[in-house]
Amino acid sequence: MRWSAAHIGDVAKLYVLALEKGEPGARYHASVEEGVTARAIAEAIGKGTGLPVRSVAADEVERYFGWMAPFAALDMTASNAWTRARLGWEPAGPDLLADLAAMDYSALAHA
Repeated sequence: MRWSAAHIGDVAKLYVLALEKGEPGARYHASVEEGVTARAIAEAIGKGTGLPVRSVAADEVERYFGWMAPFAALDMTASNAWTRARLGWEPAGPDLLADLAAMDYSALAHA
């Protein structure tokens, strides 16, 4: 499973561009990375939190993820080429795995 990703700052810039330059009814992809694997995301979060990461067998997915199981099983890739060409969007934020690695997970323990 792969997911597309973009830094929140880049997504915010895209929303502004879409409001200023967007075509009515057009759909823009706020994706910078076209396919970050779910495994890589889980490993980055596990490393940051110090929690173990394990694979989940196909027959365990629904029990493990609950209502989120259908979403977790999707392979969601998207290209930003059309969006960049139409709106002049130039994303510059960190990639998802770098952002997860830099996150302060200790703040979550106090929430």
